[in-house]
Amino acid sequence: MSRQTLIDILEEASLSRFHYKILLIGCLVYAFTAMNVMLIAAVLTPIISEFKLDPLGSGLLLSVGYLGMFIGAITCGVLADRWGRKKTLIFTTTTMTAFTAANALAPDPLTMGLLRFLAGIGLGGALPQPGVYVSEYIPARYRGRFLGLVEASWVYGALLSLLFPYVMFPIVGWRLTFLVALVPIILVPMVAHFLPESLRYLQLKGRVNEVLESLTREGIIPKGFTETSSTPPRGRKLVETLKELWSKSLWKRTLLLWVFWAVLVYTYHGIFIWLPTIYAKEMGLTVVKSIEWTLIVTLAQVPGYYSAALLLDKVGRKGISIVYLAMAGLGSVFLGLSSSSNDILLWSIVISFFNLGAWSALYTYTPELYPTHIRGTGSGTAASIGRVAGIIAPTATPLLYAYGGLAAPFTVFALAHFLGAMVVAVLGIETKGKKLEEI
Repeated sequence: MSRQTLIDILEEASLSRFHYKILLIGCLVYAFTAMNVMLIAAVLTPIISEFKLDPLGSGLLLSVGYLGMFIGAITCGVLADRWGRKKTLIFTTTTMTAFTAANALAPDPLTMGLLRFLAGIGLGGALPQPGVYVSEYIPARYRGRFLGLVEASWVYGALLSLLFPYVMFPIVGWRLTFLVALVPIILVPMVAHFLPESLRYLQLKGRVNEVLESLTREGIIPKGFTETSSTPPRGRKLVETLKELWSKSLWKRTLLLWVFWAVLVYTYHGIFIWLPTIYAKEMGLTVVKSIEWTLIVTLAQVPGYYSAALLLDKVGRKGISIVYLAMAGLGSVFLGLSSSSNDILLWSIVISFFNLGAWSALYTYTPELYPTHIRGTGSGTAASIGRVAGIIAPTATPLLYAYGGLAAPFTVFALAHFLGAMVVAVLGIETKGKKLEEI
């Protein structure tokens, strides 16, 4: 009988406090990152008013933040494979916290754009890391559920990005509201002191012994267990890694993830960044009232996330992705045709439920489809392609809306969702229940 490896022990382990600790920190990182990404949406109307921005100017102000997220996603993915997941997570969390809060001091649109770009580097770099981290410690039979729960925490950050302005904006205005972006700094000591470095990363670096002690202390591996690490691989250049992403064995997975990420980033941020402003214009609502409507719609994301997360290990990643993308597309079609406030609210809720459920599937899918030595880079690159769509969406949405009303932007959102469902159907593979090494 062959001797068990460390990976075998991790895969066969029962869920314990150690796993839930990783889940909790991953959820907090993702939630607070979401809060800082979406914070500007609630106060966009007064920012447009104070800076006297037209649709193009306001769109560009938002887009430059996604340009930073594009750069952050790809560069920090590389850093995660070079520095390690833990150091990268600390760096990105600190960066996105400081520069988002600094928006409170912006005297003009140019300065705010620069601050949003710098914050975007941290935000874009932070988003893929919890998924990469969780996927490498959680047994395969629970991985879909855990990754789905991490992704589901986005909705709580989105709710916080609306609740804080809902309470603070009428009292202190939009500038001081941005100071709530400092809250995520509490994550830095939590990551530094409570999370071990990624096991599979340390194996590749020939440093497995560094994590054995903490895993023994947590009761995950028996006392006295030893494992001889293989010789660390030679350093790989970024160009070599990117070529491997498009190799014969991986190109279908890469194309799938790039399209999937682009579709969901374009639709989510194109819709929800502008939703409070669209509500204010369509129904003549005040800033606070439009935030209230958006809060109602955002609450629909909670069951959307959890319904998908709890089905990922039963139905599978592929089936959930197809169904939820298609339903979000249908919701977009009907919202574009809506003429009453009730219809707009109803179809907004449908889109919110299914779009965010699709995110749960994507977030689980992404780190599973790449081998360990390029998992950080592959995940970060896919997310960065999504950020390209994110650069376009905040500018395209107000321009389409200005010239074609609700029908124009939501027709594009519908087509994007349907494209994503088709690509998953054609190129997707099923990963539920499989070890990362098997996939």
